[in-house]
Amino acid sequence: MMTANSPGPELTPERAEMLAAIRESVRSSASYTGRTALDGRVMSAMGRVPREEFVLPAYRHRAYDNTPLPIEAGQTISQPLIVALMTDLLDPHPGDVILEVGTGSGYQAAVLSGLVAHVYGVEIVAQLADNAARVLSRLGYDNVSVRAGDGYAGWPEHAPFDGIIVTAAAREIPPPLLRQLKPGGKLVIPVGAEHDNQELLVVEVGEDGKITERSVLPVRFVPLTGER
Repeated sequence: MMTANSPGPELTPERAEMLAAIRESVRSSASYTGRTALDGRVMSAMGRVPREEFVLPAYRHRAYDNTPLPIEAGQTISQPLIVALMTDLLDPHPGDVILEVGTGSGYQAAVLSGLVAHVYGVEIVAQLADNAARVLSRLGYDNVSVRAGDGYAGWPEHAPFDGIIVTAAAREIPPPLLRQLKPGGKLVIPVGAEHDNQELLVVEVGEDGKITERSVLPVRFVPLTGER
């Protein structure tokens, strides 16, 4: 069985095409992001994860298209470009403990699992949380823990985190997440109303506690529900 840190199966043509599409999209969006390429570790992690295991059976033939796809409960799995970019912006390291808010199918957590020590995922839709936990366990991602709950509140029992990644758009940066971020840590989060302009932000907490944020590019995410 594949483990979280194993090299994974040989890169298939479909995965290679996905990585090529990500590289081209990164180059074309460099004026927004300031990046002409993503970290090689991130691209390797993207190439190892079997995305077809995280989409509905009817869409498995499109699993490596660089596009969002439907998953259960009327939700979607993010475009590979966005998963790769958000992972790169988080700048994960092998010893890090990461919180993911909005686990969905578990795909983003699977990508992160090969780059960090542990991923804690919170998903407000119980059906999705259960399914993600089951798929991740079956595939051998044993450094990922998933629970159903309100991600706006984070997962305080396992805080502080080296990094936090949010895969749904909040109207504002959730204060509980900032409180659960280590000094020197990063929060990658889309912010904005559902039918309004949304921006992908990188929020950093300095060693002195000072909070800085920068906008990376316009995005469109489903709303973060359960926030107060």
